[in-house]
Amino acid sequence: MVVSEGRAALAAERPAGPAAGLAATTAGRSGWLLALVAALAVTCVLSVVVGARTIAPATVWDAFAHFSGTDEHTIVRELRVPRTVLGLLAGAALGVSGAILQAVTRNPLADTQILGMNSGAALFVVFAIGVLGLTGIWSYVWFAFAGVAVATVLVYALGSIGREGATPLRLTLAGVALGAVLEGASAAIRLLKPRAFDYLRFWDVGTLAGRPMTIAAAVAPFVLAGLGLAAAAARSLNAVALGDDLARTLGAHVVRTRVLSVLSVTLLTGAATAAVGPIGFVGLMVPHAVRRIVGPDQRWILAYTVICAPILLLGADIAGRVLMRPGELQAGIVTAFLGAPVLIWLIRRKAVRGL
Repeated sequence: MVVSEGRAALAAERPAGPAAGLAATTAGRSGWLLALVAALAVTCVLSVVVGARTIAPATVWDAFAHFSGTDEHTIVRELRVPRTVLGLLAGAALGVSGAILQAVTRNPLADTQILGMNSGAALFVVFAIGVLGLTGIWSYVWFAFAGVAVATVLVYALGSIGREGATPLRLTLAGVALGAVLEGASAAIRLLKPRAFDYLRFWDVGTLAGRPMTIAAAVAPFVLAGLGLAAAAARSLNAVALGDDLARTLGAHVVRTRVLSVLSVTLLTGAATAAVGPIGFVGLMVPHAVRRIVGPDQRWILAYTVICAPILLLGADIAGRVLMRPGELQAGIVTAFLGAPVLIWLIRRKAVRGL
């Protein structure tokens, strides 16, 4: 008798032992989620208030309530608010992408950066700007989507070579190798095309700075659509994470779930990379952290990731402004410093072969 997807999700939601997470009940998970929403609100406020230039909180408030066009008001309205909105969008996009990839591939090392997807999007964007001369977000965002799709196909094809097929280890190695090749190609274009180098010298390391609100407005529909697809696939991801054969036995639509997941990751990764550059490790760190709180239920993991990933990215951006005053350290560099030790720790764990 085929078990329904609802029962599969329920089984995943109530594992035995420590795997249940710190919050084993719905009430506990809801309480943690509300606390994290409050933490996200505080982080957004800090992102607007804190910067390389000190601006009094009263002046920040006046920038919204009584905008007068002064330098300080302009910094708040035209620089800090757009980068905060971009941090919310890009953080949610990168975090949810990583959570979906880890569930679908059953690979605890899955991340858009490690699997080469960020590099694919970045290469296509660099090509669009450096070779084709496209500088508008509405022009090169489509190249970012294409780059993610091409990198995904290539990584899976390379990881599937051999008798064992696309194992988590093979996919990780294929992604790292392909990412290095794609990054090298991007660097070659930037060196050969000075215009591309000038336009992308900060974007290339991943930054929220210097991006106008029009960038956020352009990618927001794609991010929201990607999050919607992720929500649609969340219930079935509980079964798919157990393996294709068992998922089919439990009544899950494996092909539909994978298609929704791939479309979601393509939209989220492409939009985030086009907007803020190839920021890595957000999708690696956050799902592992929230899994310790809520357990293996993908619905709760995605819900928590939507909140926690922007906290991490905005926190990294704030730290970069404070650590390098009066200059700034780009957010992508800070997340790399944080993510590298996490990656080493995960590789050393015995559970690295699967979730």
